[in-house]
Amino acid sequence: MSQLTHYTTNFTKRTFPITLVSDQVSNAPNIGSLFRICDAFGVEKVIFCGENIPVFGRKMTKTARATEKVVPFEIKQDIHSVISKLQKDGYTIISLEITEKSQSIHTIDFSKFEKIALVIGDENFGVNPETLYESDIVTHVDMFGQNSSMNVVQATNIVLYEITRQHILVK
Repeated sequence: MSQLTHYTTNFTKRTFPITLVSDQVSNAPNIGSLFRICDAFGVEKVIFCGENIPVFGRKMTKTARATEKVVPFEIKQDIHSVISKLQKDGYTIISLEITEKSQSIHTIDFSKFEKIALVIGDENFGVNPETLYESDIVTHVDMFGQNSSMNVVQATNIVLYEITRQHILVK
């Protein structure tokens, strides 16, 4: 059995109606990894919200491995105006955060939402409380160890996998 390369895989290219909204994620390698997973999971667009977001630079591009050239993105300062516009455009706003009322990703039927805006928060403080309030759903990844959080990119990977898995099963 031989290993396939980027050029010999038989994956079908698809784009899903998912926009990733990054609220103050500012670590360059994390941003590069977000580009990479958004490409892998067919995310239609990434919106980076905040100030001084290092979307360009050696550390980011090294991790992104050129996916920043194929994943559409925008940089906006105010996440609240972004959320408001996405809601007007028919997106269901789903924030990824552990809260008293957040729902496990295993209990949500993501396939019933036509368009999803997945909001992720910064590396230290998560999704800000105002954005959680503006969200239609707050979800979390179940964890079974001692730690109460995981890296934002790893959590985003898990949720994007579940959203796209459910959309593929339904379509």
